[in-house]
Amino acid sequence: MTATTLPDTATTAGDGPAATAPLLEVENLRVAFGHGSGRGGRTGRTGRTGRTEVVHGVSFRLEPGRSLAIVGESGSGKSVTARSLVGLAGAQATVTADTLAFRGRPLLGLGGRAWRQLRGKDIGFVLQDALVSLDPLRPSGAEIGEALRVHRYGNRAARHARVIEVLTSVGVPEPEIRARQRSGELSGGLRQRALIASGLVLDPPLLIADEPTTALDTTVQAQVIAVLREAKERGKALLLISHDLAVVSQIADDVLVMRDGDVVDGGPVEKVLTAPESPYTRSLLGAIPSLRSRGQRLSAAPGAPVPAPGPGPADADADASTGTGTGTGTGTGVQIPAQVAAPGAAVQGTPVLEVRAVSKAFRLPGGERKTAVSGVSFELRQGETLGIVGESGSGKTTTLRMVLGLVEPDEGAVVLDGAPWSAVPEPARRARRRTITAVYQDPLGSFDPRWSVGQILRDAVPRDAGLDRAAVRRRVADLLDSVGLPAGFTDRRPLYLSGGQRQRVAIARALASEPKIIVLDEPVSALDVSIQAQVLDLFRDLQQRHQLSYLFVSHDLGVISHLSDRIVVMKDGHVVEAGRTDDVFHRPRHDYTRALLSAVPALSAVPTRTTAPTTPPAPPAPSLAKGSD
Repeated sequence: MTATTLPDTATTAGDGPAATAPLLEVENLRVAFGHGSGRGGRTGRTGRTGRTEVVHGVSFRLEPGRSLAIVGESGSGKSVTARSLVGLAGAQATVTADTLAFRGRPLLGLGGRAWRQLRGKDIGFVLQDALVSLDPLRPSGAEIGEALRVHRYGNRAARHARVIEVLTSVGVPEPEIRARQRSGELSGGLRQRALIASGLVLDPPLLIADEPTTALDTTVQAQVIAVLREAKERGKALLLISHDLAVVSQIADDVLVMRDGDVVDGGPVEKVLTAPESPYTRSLLGAIPSLRSRGQRLSAAPGAPVPAPGPGPADADADASTGTGTGTGTGTGVQIPAQVAAPGAAVQGTPVLEVRAVSKAFRLPGGERKTAVSGVSFELRQGETLGIVGESGSGKTTTLRMVLGLVEPDEGAVVLDGAPWSAVPEPARRARRRTITAVYQDPLGSFDPRWSVGQILRDAVPRDAGLDRAAVRRRVADLLDSVGLPAGFTDRRPLYLSGGQRQRVAIARALASEPKIIVLDEPVSALDVSIQAQVLDLFRDLQQRHQLSYLFVSHDLGVISHLSDRIVVMKDGHVVEAGRTDDVFHRPRHDYTRALLSAVPALSAVPTRTTAPTTPPAPPAPSLAKGSD
């Protein structure tokens, strides 16, 4: 299947005439990279022309007030498709199409000045990689306000007021302070929200959002979903690039599923998520982690059947109300079974990590000191996974940095493997660092940009392992294979990898020294659902084989509940709740924990194991609110 054309909902929905003309028309879009002329080869191959085609004939139409989601694995071509629509495919890209038009205006062949007039004002674009996309030398408020200045929006005071307004709308706390901070002073979640604000600041009629909720905690994710939904209700068109099918089900009217540059499935969101035509789409649905999936593999072994998706929210609630099923309704949007698969043998023995009442404060611009962590305590035992959850800015990352010995606590202590770890001179700590490794939220920022993937991984293999050069090369190939990357990636540089591919390299690097403890700071936030499933299965396999201990921070409560034995919930630098995963999800004691659970986006149209999917109703005709473009 090389192309799928979605129904023109403006002319097919309902019985009336067309509600409006398409805002964006794309027919037979093809994108190729390299030198030469012609279309060249398919994905992964270069034809005789020297060009490699990575997008093969994508077609769709998007009307005001409608949302289209493009989903697929890293490297499927979804982000290249999005960037081609705003003239950002790259200097080496050749973009062709039978039709590529915005409001009837052809986009192919536009020059730089014409694109600058369109971007921001008419077509907003939210990039995927927040750290790279934001200027590290400018305050975030100036970065967001740049589009206002270029398009001559009001005076300086009006532009500042608009920046604060849009930062508030996407859930940025203390927006006046954050507007004065640079990207390096913001957490990953705050950087991502600053990018979303930059795309919304001019209120464009079309917003293209590439993974807009990646790395956001559940409550902020819910706020962003509400912002995007409200924009759609006001008549804005939304093109969403995402690997999160739960988010897609909450926002999208239609879905295209891409794989290796082709569209393999498409149609109304209800149809794609309840009666997918492609086995690939079914595999994506079956790979979604949750509390229900604990103790089960999410990815299928080669030749094995695709894992079946778990019951959807409606079926779980129905079971709860009748008392005849395995689901129990919680009223939180998180579906929890009455019987949960055991995560493994009870974890006993001496802790491998102890965090004892640590506190840390930092100085803000203007001289004010802000406490990031206050009196946090927990233990991690051998073979255990401890999940840490909380909103962006709750102190999770600062806590991890103290655990890793990168930041010294102002008060309290960290004990690693029974010996002091904090307040220890670095030379004494260096010999023990291979005991504890990390996968960071932003892998690109932790790589040497001059090094290839092979150099990064070879450097991480311990020199005292007694391996010759050939053995090290085999070890590097094995590490890449374990995270779903081919051995040919050894010669690539991280800057030229997708976000998901970079994250997989970071995970491989953390595994290289065979540590006792791995600190995981959003380790799968940038991965599509099928590769995420493989990596989560890999974490479980390695843990069972080597009794590894994981300190796991994630905004995704489905991921946390799938992998964690115990959970710590943080808010404003404090631990507000801690306990076994089942207890925290079944019987949350703190109001904040209940708020986190209620904000989880439910996959509202998942097929069940027992109920045959029904034919979805036709999508409603788009309605335009007053003030829409």
